[in-house]
Amino acid sequence: MSEYINNREYRQKVLKELIMELHNGKTVDEVKERFEKLIEGVSASEISMMENQLIMEGMPVTEVQRLCDVHAAVFKGSIEEIHMPENPADIPGHPIHTFKMENRALERLMDKAIKPLLSKLDYSDSQDLREKMLSEFTKLYELDKHYLRKENLLFPYLEKYEITGPPKVMWGVDDEIREDIKSALSALKDPNIDAKELLAKANAAIDRVPEMIFKEENILFPMAQETLSEDEWLKIAKESHELGYCLYEPKKQWRPVRVNVEEKTKQEAKKADHSLQTSPAESGELISGELPGEYINFETGTLSKKELEAMLNTMPVDITFVDKDGLVKYFSQGTERIFPRTKAVIGRAVSNCHPPASVHVVEKIVEDLMSGKKDHEDFWIKMGDKYTLIRYFAVRDKDGSYIGTLEFTQNIAPIKAIKGEKRLMSD
Repeated sequence: MSEYINNREYRQKVLKELIMELHNGKTVDEVKERFEKLIEGVSASEISMMENQLIMEGMPVTEVQRLCDVHAAVFKGSIEEIHMPENPADIPGHPIHTFKMENRALERLMDKAIKPLLSKLDYSDSQDLREKMLSEFTKLYELDKHYLRKENLLFPYLEKYEITGPPKVMWGVDDEIREDIKSALSALKDPNIDAKELLAKANAAIDRVPEMIFKEENILFPMAQETLSEDEWLKIAKESHELGYCLYEPKKQWRPVRVNVEEKTKQEAKKADHSLQTSPAESGELISGELPGEYINFETGTLSKKELEAMLNTMPVDITFVDKDGLVKYFSQGTERIFPRTKAVIGRAVSNCHPPASVHVVEKIVEDLMSGKKDHEDFWIKMGDKYTLIRYFAVRDKDGSYIGTLEFTQNIAPIKAIKGEKRLMSD
């Protein structure tokens, strides 16, 4: 471990030196070889983390951005491919799939339409040719929608996980590409600009687009796949249409695989009802539906559905229940949730509700609770002004059989702040 830390610190030091060399006037070719050796065998996510750390230490984003051209020159042979068990990029409608399909459309536009026109301009200028170029570059500027979705939907989730450096750097390059295309469009509308200058502006406008495509698909998207949960991707997919698409529109809506828990419960209830042949009042359980008037009998009392739901939502904690098959079956809706939940989570495998990087931890917790190795597992973390206690409990029936896991989350900062005694009512 110490060797890994030392290597990482060494890479960080060299990366800083390379940025300063670029700042002081060295060319991409002059630092390329040293950069290539530095990142040999290093994953895309670690490189991004290194850049993010430099920004957190105070290095201006514009300085880190100097590495972008170096990235483009060497990354193609240097980044380890990050494999996911199931690649969401292959699923139509998934945000990554949509981003990639837009990139393919941009590549076709540049290779099949724009570049042939630029070749003609180099030796045969005409008004008709310029009008065709104007039309194609107007289509190219559709990438603004691609960048808007990336910047306003994807980046905020990365920033939530404290990945701020790479988004800032990439956003800066996005803006530069936009400006290059705007400059080309402006030149195409100017009848007085000569062909040589027009060609230079047009080439500048398309030169960096492939570089950004490569960085998205080899750095940004793999890093996002490692970080975001399925539920967060679902939110991005649902909100994407508001910002629009670039030369491609998803043919269908992406829907993560989930189970209808209501139907599942009914089927389980029928099996239990058939095998036990007891009434809800005798067993203390709701087997085949709620009692008349939506009342539920418990061993220690009776509550209406309305009372029970209001009671659970009033508790100053977040409660989530995952059944014995690992499906999210219920969550409370208190006024101040610590971790956001949407109704879309119901019926989904709990492993799909967490970022891929932490799924193995969740699965191990459930495995230990299910097997009886543990009855509970606790974590506590600081989140801004909150001190969050996260508790996982094995839920077992009277016979000790595992029937699910209860996640119990609470902000204990106010409790930790308690001192002395309080024996009188507040005013």
